[in-house]
Amino acid sequence: MIQIHANQKKKMEDVMFTVYVYVLDTLADWELGYVTAELNSGRFFKKGAPSISVKTIGISKRPVKTMGGLTIIPDCIIGDIKVSRESVLLLPGANTWDNPEHSIILEKAREFLSADALVCAICGATAALANAGLLDQRLHTSNGVGYLEMVSPCYKGQNFYVDEPSVAEDNLITASSTGALLWAKQIIERLNVFQLDTLDAWYGYFNTGEAQHFFALMQTLSAKK
Repeated sequence: MIQIHANQKKKMEDVMFTVYVYVLDTLADWELGYVTAELNSGRFFKKGAPSISVKTIGISKRPVKTMGGLTIIPDCIIGDIKVSRESVLLLPGANTWDNPEHSIILEKAREFLSADALVCAICGATAALANAGLLDQRLHTSNGVGYLEMVSPCYKGQNFYVDEPSVAEDNLITASSTGALLWAKQIIERLNVFQLDTLDAWYGYFNTGEAQHFFALMQTLSAKK
């Protein structure tokens, strides 16, 4: 599990997390929106927060077309990924996860998990992890146990399934297709880049749309100055 303790010699601001975002054809654009926007912009980061570098990763440098019709040219290829406790792998939903070419990134996910590096998967990506056996002994969620049994014939993790929109367990965070906001919150919390009151207000506002949470969010930012 990724943890940063107060007695660690390395200061928070000296930590650099590299967030690798896997991009593939039919990628579900909206599932990544909350988390990538906040991690890349840093607009609500607390003072002294770890630095974040967001990089898109592909099988090759060829452009991919998202479900929303956007074209993404990957920054790097899978072979460029450096696995460490300061590495994060984001796996979005897509309709093309059953393509055998994605076995390479699934093996990289296995490497991440073994190295105590953070893996975050949502929607169709959870089915890919399930079929690779990576959810058999780890708490996780998805679009339902029946969904995983239907699309992931090698899935054996039924006893570890949690019926929630997003589940964070050690260095694995999984979410259903409806869990993008909570998934983002749990990732942001794990990376420790927001003050807790900022994170609570941010989540409250985007979850409910109530103005009181937006006002509270602005107050937490003013308090940092």
